Amino acid sequence: MKKNSNLKLQKSKAHSYRFTVGRFLQVAVALVFLVFTARFLYIGISKTVNGENLSERTKELYKRNQIIKATRGTIYDRNGLAIAEESHLYTIYAILDKSSINYKNKPEYVVNKSETAEKLAKVLPMSADKIYQYLTPKHKAFQVQFGTAGSGLTSKQKKKIEAMKLPGIKFLATPSRLYPNGNFASHVVGLAQPIYDKKTNAQNLVGTMGIEAYFNKTLTGTDGYRISSVDASEYQMPNGNQVYKPVKNGNNLYLTLDSQLQSYLESHLTDVQKAYSPTSMTAVVEDMKTGKILAASQRPTFNPQTRKGLTKAYRNILVQDTYEPGSVFKVLSFPAVVNSGNYNPNEYYRSGSVNIGGSTIHDWLTSGWGTIPFSQAFERSSNTGFVKLEQKMGAKTWKKYLKKFHIGEKTGITLPGEQPGFISFKTPVDQAVTAFGQGVNVNVMQMMQAYSSLANNGQMVKPQLVDKITDSNGKTIKGYEIKKVGSPVYSNKTKKIVLANMKKVLNKQSGTGNAYKMGNADIGVKTGTAQIANPKGGGYLKGDSNYIFSVVGVYPASSPRYCIYLTLKQPHLGGGATAEKILASIFKPMMSRIISMSKNDNASTTVKVPNFKGMTYNQAAAKANQIGLNIVKVGSGKKIIDQGIKKGERLESGDKIFVSTSGKVTCPDMRGWSINDLYEFANLTGVKFSMKGTGTVASQDMAKGTEIKAEKKIKVNLKE
Repeated sequence: MKKNSNLKLQKSKAHSYRFTVGRFLQVAVALVFLVFTARFLYIGISKTVNGENLSERTKELYKRNQIIKATRGTIYDRNGLAIAEESHLYTIYAILDKSSINYKNKPEYVVNKSETAEKLAKVLPMSADKIYQYLTPKHKAFQVQFGTAGSGLTSKQKKKIEAMKLPGIKFLATPSRLYPNGNFASHVVGLAQPIYDKKTNAQNLVGTMGIEAYFNKTLTGTDGYRISSVDASEYQMPNGNQVYKPVKNGNNLYLTLDSQLQSYLESHLTDVQKAYSPTSMTAVVEDMKTGKILAASQRPTFNPQTRKGLTKAYRNILVQDTYEPGSVFKVLSFPAVVNSGNYNPNEYYRSGSVNIGGSTIHDWLTSGWGTIPFSQAFERSSNTGFVKLEQKMGAKTWKKYLKKFHIGEKTGITLPGEQPGFISFKTPVDQAVTAFGQGVNVNVMQMMQAYSSLANNGQMVKPQLVDKITDSNGKTIKGYEIKKVGSPVYSNKTKKIVLANMKKVLNKQSGTGNAYKMGNADIGVKTGTAQIANPKGGGYLKGDSNYIFSVVGVYPASSPRYCIYLTLKQPHLGGGATAEKILASIFKPMMSRIISMSKNDNASTTVKVPNFKGMTYNQAAAKANQIGLNIVKVGSGKKIIDQGIKKGERLESGDKIFVSTSGKVTCPDMRGWSINDLYEFANLTGVKFSMKGTGTVASQDMAKGTEIKAEKKIKVNLKE
């Protein structure tokens, strides 16, 4: 009985324990449930977890950012032929990891390595065995590339490989620049190369040489982007939000270069380079009236497409190197002597040699030609004659003219790294030798700028390479305009004397330019032979080939427009070859081409005047800039009511055109104005001028900004 009682008691206690535990578990489960329910309610209401908004997080998971790459602007020649344009090159790679399976459960890795190698060898410049080696690396790799042979592939090569449908073969696109003409004004056009940008983690084309570098900002566009919402299959949601910034492609450049003329020049330079291996050559063809460079090149050069020759020809010797020009510099010293009133063609001097400060200066023909008149000094290229003429002129006057020619100053041509050169002018000997182009260091474009004075009555114009800038849609942003440099160096009378002597160099038996004679063609030339300073010091290099030989020629000599300037440094002479014959092999065919071209290009420097009436000044200024005219506003109003040159008439590109607005008229700064400018201003305003002298305006008696009353007379002094 007692035993049964104990058993019941034990059962009762066990039941009590189970009940307690059960209750506890129920409460615990209920609490957990309440916690989870509360949590879910909180998340459902607040939509945040650990401070992060779940809605925004979900949106981010289904948001795609797409960068829209801008296209670099194209560089054209003056006729619209592409010289440099954006392209893409590709790098091929192979995925080897067998876990690479696409959503259709098909392999995205190389399945048959032998077959893949055999097929790729048909396109890539490497053997099937070599490709197979790349596909079977010694160590495990997710993917492999194929070295230099697998990079720089064209779109044509890429399409051929893609047509093979090889699993695991992929491509990386790299922005590239296409230079379709090879060795074509390479140092002028320059080079743009892909450079990695750490900020954007992308490769961008950046100009590193020439025009590509100088106008890098102009050519470079601005990337756009698109931010869109997609579904799980990566399709854009129809009602998803989109943020879009349009891409702005780079602007285009139209150069002054003529592709046909440039290619012709390159061909002749290459022939000379192969035959005579000179240390260097330069060649420039310029429209002297406008300063437009029609062709320009150098040797050594490089191919911008293949980069061949780049390591040996990185410097642009047209502007980055300076040199002593030799006797072609007499085209500068001679007008200085004539214009300063120190030239008497009938006065005689003893040729052969002259002593200056204990130093003897010789003619190129050391024995000289006896006693000859100064009228023969230029045609014979007599150094002693020019030393004596420099002495007559005086160092002070000669230096003034050197400054007027802007020798020792950069031209500001749109090429990077231009060097200004220098003038040695301390001693009488230094001063004397500059008269025949020694002791003075110049760059090629400085000489082209100085020569331009022959076509513009003593007024220099800046050499230029860019004809216009357009946006990606072809709309002109900036047009070409002639940029006058300083004031006229010499008079029209002086110009005629210089040109007459340049014709004598060519046509006279005693002239040094007989090698360049072309029948009865109206050409003027000047030759030059300059010593080369010893890089180790101690004077000049010795030897028949250690010179810079040069020639400058203008056409037509009666009224110059075109100029060819060639330099040839240290050619390998032999077999009867002379520097003159070598230079003539370039000069004559180029001059012949120019003469032919000029017959069909007489009006290329002129522009037709549009109707500016009714336009605002800003509209008229923009229009004038596009066609290469310099607009001058007369009056304080906004709208144009009259213009000095009527609609349809033709003006030289770069000329001024005056436009009249309502309101008060104030006196402008007239310095540098021509007589024609004064007449045009007078016709619009009714002002009268009292003019003294010839040339351009040097001074005026009315201050700039002074209000001009009707019938007011302004005194101006003109100076050559």
